[in-house]
Amino acid sequence: MAIKLTLTEDEAEMLVDALEVDLEGYLESAKEARGNNNRADVQTFTEAAERIAALKTKIQALIED
Repeated sequence: MAIKLTLTEDEAEMLVDALEVDLEGYLESAKEARGNNNRADVQTFTEAAERIAALKTKIQALIED
């Protein structure tokens, strides 16, 4: 299912900023999980960070067009 959404450039930039903060949180959580030898959490947090990074990149590409 695709969702069509119309945003201003400013709104898209706000989403990118929010995703950046979220991404940093997941990367930090993955780092902490690695330090605690919790492989399941490392995998979960790393996967979430990768998905957030991909979405952030996708939105940034639309802004830069």
